This record gives sequence, structure tokens and C-alpha cells, in this order.
Amino acid sequence: MLDSQRADASAAQGLAAFVEACPSMFHTIAQIRAQLDAAGFTYAPEAEPWRMEPGSRCYTVRNNSSVVAWRAGERVDAGAYRFQLTASHADSPTFKLKTVSELDEGGYLRLDVEAYGGMIDYTWFDRPLSLAGRVMVRREAGVESRLVALDEDVALIPSLAIHMDRSVNAGFAPNRSVDVCPLVSAGEAGRGHVDTLVADVLGVDPANILARDLFLVNRTPARIWGAADEFISAPRLDDLMCAYTSLQAFCAATNANAVTVLACFDNEEVGSGTKQGAASTLLADTLARINAALGGTDEDLLRALAASMLVSCDNAHAVHPNHPEKADAANAPRLNGGIVIKEAANQHYCTDAFSRAVFAGILDDAHVPHQTFANRSDMAGGSTLGNISNTQVSVHAVDVGCAQLAMHSSYETAGARDVQLAIDALQAFYAADLRIDGADAATW
Repeated sequence: MLDSQRADASAAQGLAAFVEACPSMFHTIAQIRAQLDAAGFTYAPEAEPWRMEPGSRCYTVRNNSSVVAWRAGERVDAGAYRFQLTASHADSPTFKLKTVSELDEGGYLRLDVEAYGGMIDYTWFDRPLSLAGRVMVRREAGVESRLVALDEDVALIPSLAIHMDRSVNAGFAPNRSVDVCPLVSAGEAGRGHVDTLVADVLGVDPANILARDLFLVNRTPARIWGAADEFISAPRLDDLMCAYTSLQAFCAATNANAVTVLACFDNEEVGSGTKQGAASTLLADTLARINAALGGTDEDLLRALAASMLVSCDNAHAVHPNHPEKADAANAPRLNGGIVIKEAANQHYCTDAFSRAVFAGILDDAHVPHQTFANRSDMAGGSTLGNISNTQVSVHAVDVGCAQLAMHSSYETAGARDVQLAIDALQAFYAADLRIDGADAATW
């Protein structure tokens, strides 16, 4: 096996392990924190004073579901530096348990859930499911947050037999209040079973569970497959694939003249409008405090932002093998073709000619392949982190992602080789000695 093939395989296996360790956004941030700790980064709580100097490596966390990490280059000086940032998100479409989450009727115990994000509902049917998230547990003088992920399958959403719905193959539109109620027990368990399951895992009394953010989890393991191991399939590839690749690139790259920044936000799938989302003050607050801790003034911060660039990382739609007509004729990325630069005239993606040219130029010089995505002109597209975060922190920005199939399915597919290619692309961006002159010119 060639060295490049070994690197590709290792990166894909690393992503598989990361996804399996991240069943919820809270677990994702815990995993990112663990890797940052191992790389020598220091936790800087938002409620504590921050002190740093050139060469410092730190991170902060909000709500235990979003993180911003940074490394100050050794030659960074107040009034003469910039930020080079990536942003991804930690959440994925799923179903969230309601506070009163058990339906005990007709001899069955079911879960009362509601949609979190825009998932493909039918992909959640007829597969064993588990629960994961965070639980607030009473302690002697207050509460504490505890992570929980059940190491067993405890629920399933059963389909209605075709004999009872002869039209099901002509089109299935589940009613989320009727059809999407996961089955937990056929009579052996009653109300309170969910808290008992969670309490047993945490080793606490069920009465001490005061609140919980629990989500349905597809525990099907990630798999690398195909005629030549070309594919990786797993739950939550959108957007854990970008969270993982940007983290690997961030930890590996060095840049003496910039403050490199990694952001991973919560709640992108539900609009980002939370205290820990991309539309919050988290990134703006963090950059302002970094500038102040380095001895910079408000003027220095504005100058730094004007010279900065963000790479917004969220996966892209690959051309579908059975429906190539759904892709734009000239802007249809393929699996294993490299990172995808996304653009939309309606500005739902933040890419423009300047940011595209800078990012593509850096990758070309590093001999890293890249592709282009645009929606068909007669199809509405989505939006992502870049334009949302830019309402709080205005910098040059480009939207990118890894090409994938079945986005928002409970089990998604991407190119196994694209994992390492994305790491290479983002590492090249982080390491570039990027000098921006307004929107007129840039060098690296």
C-alpha cells in the first residue's frame, strides 16, 4: 500500500471512530476538548479572566455544546495580525425527547419525541435506536451536568405493514405526532422507565434527574466499504465529517503570523439562533477577548478582522448516482474528488469571487484538489454557518464541505478518500501566510 493510501485509510478510520464517540452535540464537544487537551491546549472558561501571549493555545466552551479554540502565532503582535478561522457544527438532525416523554397506552410504552432539524423521516423507521445527550442531576447544593449515552438499543419506530397501507410505496409522509413514536416496551415497562435507564447508567437515583436533553441515536457502526474501500457510511456525517477534518487540520498546522481559530457550533440544524449557535455572540466575544488578552485595542481588533478570513465547513451534495438530473449540469461534485467550494447568488453561502480565489489559490499551490457546488437554478438551496456567523463577525468568508450522499438521512455516505483530502485542504489554509488587502488583493 502506498503512503498516500495508508494516510487515506487512517483518516477515514479516524473519522469512523470520532463519529461513534459523538452520539450527541454534547459528546462531540467533549471529544474535541479531549483532543485539544492532549495537544496541549488550555481551557479558558468564559467566566474567568483570560491571559495569553504569542504562542498560547487555548479554547473556550459555551453550553458544553459549542467550542472555540485558538493558537496565537509566535510572531503575533497587537495591531499586526489576523484571524484564520474555520467553523463547523456539532449537531445533526434527529428526534428529541420531550420533557414528559412517555406514552403508556394500549399495552405499549412509547416515546413522545419532536423533530430536531430537517431529517429524512423514513430512514429512522425499523432500526434499533438508543438515547444520548446530557442530564441535569441534583446534588447536595444544586445540580450538575452529566453526559449519557446508553450502550444498548432501547427503542424502534415500527412501520405500518403494507397490508394496512397498500399505497405506502407510492409515497410515505409520516405524521410525526402519530407515526414517529418509538416503541420501548410491550408491557414490561411503564412510565418512569427512561429516567430509570439513564439513572442506572449514571449511578444515581432516578428522583435526582431534574432535566434532560436526550436525543434518538442510530448506533449502526460507521463502515468503510466499496469495491476498493471508496466509501464511508455513518450516522451524522453532516457535519461531524467537517468537525473532524477541521480539528485535525487545526491541531496539525502552524502559522507564526496569525491567530488560527477553530469554531464548532451547536444548533445549525435548527437555525443557529441560540446563545451557543453561529448567530450568537460566542465567536465575536471570543475574538474580542483574544485581542484584549494580547494587549490589543478596539482599533486593533477591527484592523485584524479586516485582514481575516473564515472557512465555513459544512458538507455538500454529491451528484446522486440514480438521480444525476438533480445536480447542476456544470457544478456537480463527486465523491473522492476533494473538498467542495459552495456558492449561491442569493448569498445563502458566503462565498464570493474574492474568497473563492483566495481559497482555491491556496489549495492549487498546495496541490490539493477541490470542486465546485451550486444548486440547479430551479431548485431552492439551504444555508449554513458562514453567512450566519458573518452577521456577528464580518470577515472574508468561503463556504466549503465534503461531498456526500443522503444528507439528513439517519445513515449517510461520503467518500473515504475525501477525509484526508479535506484535512489537507484545511491544513493548507491554516498554514498559509495570508495577507489580505481589502477585497483588492491577497498573497499567501
